[in-house]
Amino acid sequence: MLKPNQFHFVLITNTTSGMAISMDFLSNPVSVPVITTISLLLFCLYVYNQQKQGKNTKKYHPIAGTMLNQLFNFHRFHDYMVDLAAKHKTYRLITPFRYEVYTSDPANVEYILTTKADNFIKGEYNHTILKDLLGNGIFTVDGDKWRDQRKVKSHQFSTRVLREVNSVIFKENAVKLADTLFEAERNKQDIDMSVLFMKASLDAVFKVAFGMDADIMFGSAEEGLRFSNIFDEASAMTLKRYVDITWKIQKYFNIGTEAKLKESIKVVDEFVYKLIKLKIEEVNKIKTDQSGNKDDVLTRFLQVKDMNTTYLRDIILNFIIAGKDTTSATMTWFIYLLCKHPEIQDKVAKEIEEVINYQDVKNVEGFVKAMNEESLEKLHYLHATLTETVRLFPAVPLGVKICAADDVLPDGCHVNKGDMVTIQPYAMGRMKFLWGDDVEEFKPERWIDDNGCFRPESPFKYTGFQAGQRICLGKEFAYREMKIFASALLGNFIFKLSDENKPVKFKKTLNLHLDGGLHVRVFNRVK
Repeated sequence: MLKPNQFHFVLITNTTSGMAISMDFLSNPVSVPVITTISLLLFCLYVYNQQKQGKNTKKYHPIAGTMLNQLFNFHRFHDYMVDLAAKHKTYRLITPFRYEVYTSDPANVEYILTTKADNFIKGEYNHTILKDLLGNGIFTVDGDKWRDQRKVKSHQFSTRVLREVNSVIFKENAVKLADTLFEAERNKQDIDMSVLFMKASLDAVFKVAFGMDADIMFGSAEEGLRFSNIFDEASAMTLKRYVDITWKIQKYFNIGTEAKLKESIKVVDEFVYKLIKLKIEEVNKIKTDQSGNKDDVLTRFLQVKDMNTTYLRDIILNFIIAGKDTTSATMTWFIYLLCKHPEIQDKVAKEIEEVINYQDVKNVEGFVKAMNEESLEKLHYLHATLTETVRLFPAVPLGVKICAADDVLPDGCHVNKGDMVTIQPYAMGRMKFLWGDDVEEFKPERWIDDNGCFRPESPFKYTGFQAGQRICLGKEFAYREMKIFASALLGNFIFKLSDENKPVKFKKTLNLHLDGGLHVRVFNRVK
């Protein structure tokens, strides 16, 4: 028999969670067929009997449920994972093929992302789930493909390029954003900030990464929005693969969610291959007439030998999800939180006014141009507010790895080869043992030291941008873009929610988007 400290079985059979099945789930009879339920129950019984008989002498994490529990709670997936993390810093969920290990322990996070990073990889499991949408892009691969893509992309995130090229693009987009809000204010119209931020971020990605204007590429802003919405739909259906083991059956018979995913990916591919075709024509023209030398990411990849269009397609989609989704999602949550906390909104605006110190407040273009390197570095409270936003609403709420070989985490628990090991930025941002009893409060001051300067936390505690060799390449890129956007907007406008009582819901996508948009009213801060 096992000793009590060797195994702790905490299988959650909460009838409330079991009944909390969304109507969407019930309307799809292939989502959880009887055979799946029986298989899971038999597997749970098998594991329990194996450990009861003493055949497994390793120390493991407590079991907090099964994949079925996740599926039942898919409508509140991230908050469900917070509930589990509040009970156990590290725990397991049972699936038919492997254990899924989830951790909020900073020591484990550091071990996974840095100390033994080579043993916790994307792996074939993640690649199989993500490859239909993201192919062999940087978010799905390991080894040489990952290193090669990161090396080419790193140039675009260098300090020089960030300051000399990208900031100019961010400022141009900030002026466009402000102009749109001035028009909405004059007409006393509500406006959806999530759509505005999506368009601005998408345009920045296309100019920085592809050297092209997004509206020209898509033909109109509306087509760009359509692409983004379809991409989000594909992302949501891809995410569901992690909790619905029937997805391969659905894909084989081209039914249910998988049939919809296939159609969405076709539309996404049409846009991307059109972009590649236009870019190749542009590069060939440059070679012919010697009219210039483009230095965007896509041009640099086109210069790599034996680069086929399918691989380019994968690289492009991964870059789009990294640049467009993360920034637009974070800025949307940022404005939402400032609307909920007008005193913080005023404090951020006051800092911007004092630091930028531009007298002609009605001249937005002049105001934006006045944002130099020195002033952006002095916006400590704005930086803290953006960071606090990421703590509560990280754009990437889960970091999923696969264990390549049996290992032992710093908390003493074993992980088997093939186990899925997941870091939880969303849950970690809500843990009292990490942030204190005021963890639920939106409190930028927690990032400010006694001298009024921004004070960073360990990246293994604050995991919104990961850490180690896979730390987000675009972290500084994102902060700079968001600080320029925020300065231009809060320096000129007051934001108020159109409906203060509207409940907050997440889109069920790979990134943490606000569902239903963010509808606000804007008012001139200075009349």
